[in-house]
Amino acid sequence: MKPLSRAWLLLALVLAAINLRPGITSLAPLIERIAHELSLSRSLISLTTALPVLCMGLLAPLAPRLAVRFGLERVVAACLGLIGVALLARLGSHASEVLIGSAIFLGAGIAVAGPLLSGFIKRHFHDRMGRVVAWYSLSMTIGGAGGAVLTPPVTQWLGDQWHLGLAAWALPAVLTALLWLCLPNQSDATGEGESGGLPWTVPRAWLVTTLFALQAGLFYALATWLVARYHEAGFSLLRSNSLFSLFMLVGVPSAFLLPWLAQRFDNRYLLLLLCSVVSSLCLAMITFQPTLLPEVWAALLSLGLSGSFALSMVLPLYEAGSPLAVSRWTAMMLCAGYSLGCLTPVLAGLGRDLAGNYQVPFMVITGLALVMCVIAWRLGQGRR
Repeated sequence: MKPLSRAWLLLALVLAAINLRPGITSLAPLIERIAHELSLSRSLISLTTALPVLCMGLLAPLAPRLAVRFGLERVVAACLGLIGVALLARLGSHASEVLIGSAIFLGAGIAVAGPLLSGFIKRHFHDRMGRVVAWYSLSMTIGGAGGAVLTPPVTQWLGDQWHLGLAAWALPAVLTALLWLCLPNQSDATGEGESGGLPWTVPRAWLVTTLFALQAGLFYALATWLVARYHEAGFSLLRSNSLFSLFMLVGVPSAFLLPWLAQRFDNRYLLLLLCSVVSSLCLAMITFQPTLLPEVWAALLSLGLSGSFALSMVLPLYEAGSPLAVSRWTAMMLCAGYSLGCLTPVLAGLGRDLAGNYQVPFMVITGLALVMCVIAWRLGQGRR
């Protein structure tokens, strides 16, 4: 493949990855305001985060089958278009039904696009997967950070109308969908012994899936409630949002560097264990001593969780042999992982409603991070 061709494909991959997260993370800086204006409980408003994640889990198994039938590039383009339409629908999100309904369609688009982008990397960049996965995970991290950091100023610029700030993210999604429509379409034909089914009977696939479920649950719980936890601890809303922005932004370097280091030194499971330990320590500090050096723990937590996400996305690329097999492993990882991970923000919100404070649900979140350490260690013990 010519260098210009590869540059074009890499650009399409990067832009698609950027658009997979802002629809979810853009809600975090505004969630308390939205809950107040719409008179919603914390457990109910958390559905705006939980429902996309649940859809990302339940619908991920469709991805390999749709790629076989319609072609990978056209399916990804359709998913990006669906994401754009879901975000545009948030123009009417002063009706809580519209806000929550848009979350379902947003999750459907992300669910199918995610596994196919991993197969796209395996097909076109099989000889430099570490470097390209680094760009892929970096792009998703930038998209997530952009959604959290840029939504408040965009909302202010649009007359302090939060529904306009949320809907503004439809524009990059639609433009990226048009770019993907220009790519040549290729069907993912099944090879001998392969099908569009998922590797449910492979024990190692379940270890990878469990690790992904834990880190996804941690991230989305924090994306929903970290600002509220800091605010409850005594920080102003401005300081709380600043700490959340720090949490979203500092992880950008680790999202790029860790997949490259994992391939360069073949130490991805050791790096996963290190990221899990760092995340556990930082969550314990935010739970029990949130006012002690908050910037330090927010920054380190960002590095730990961004690193664990980037490394977990790498694993199917090394465990599976063909582009379709990578999509199958990734679809299983996302299916079970997100289906379980989506419960964390809802249960954390429910825990806050029942306990009357955020410390109790954050204690549970810290416990989940410790379990992630055990799974990362177990994966390293049985490495191929």
